[in-house]
Amino acid sequence: MTETAAAQQRGVRLPRTERRAQLLAAAQRVFSANGYHAAAMDEIAEQAGVSKPVLYQHFPGKLDLYTALLENHVDELVSRVNEALASTTDNKLRVRAAVGAFFDFVASETGAFRMIFESDLRGEPVVQEAVDRATTECVNAITDTITADAGLDEGRARLLAVGLVGLSQVSARFWLAHHSTMSREEAVSLTATLAWRGIGGGFPLQHTPGEPA
Repeated sequence: MTETAAAQQRGVRLPRTERRAQLLAAAQRVFSANGYHAAAMDEIAEQAGVSKPVLYQHFPGKLDLYTALLENHVDELVSRVNEALASTTDNKLRVRAAVGAFFDFVASETGAFRMIFESDLRGEPVVQEAVDRATTECVNAITDTITADAGLDEGRARLLAVGLVGLSQVSARFWLAHHSTMSREEAVSLTATLAWRGIGGGFPLQHTPGEPA
């Protein structure tokens, strides 16, 4: 952002929700580029085109800003997984959609996944709590689906769900680092095939989709 543009933006009064979104977007750029410890509130304010007092009106400190951004990213990931699970009643396609949700999240240009899976602030309780929520809520959603459709008890379904979440996010991150030789579609297909042959082969559907369990 140029100094002129920043100065012009500083003079514009935005609704609180719009200003908050603007500040979070600026913070995402700075945190993604520098990590938490090297990020400076001065730079975030400059990126957003606001004064530091305006930034502090919305977020009392850097940790508050980081946590708010992290919570948004957790909500986004959980929403993607839930939408994937609800997108079809065909469980093979469901597994593919769930895997794809992780790949799409990891491939997002914002680099949001790094704040969840590669945060340099895991020792901070509020950050660890948000990171744990990302995994827990994704696992819960998949557990409910497996329990309903595979006839397994909650404990066994949860173990499978943990496996699917772990496989998906680790594979997606590996693909991002090496995907110059493999398309997103091929990577999702390979990962989903591995997951489906385990879940679909070992735990077949116990009732016809759409019919009561």
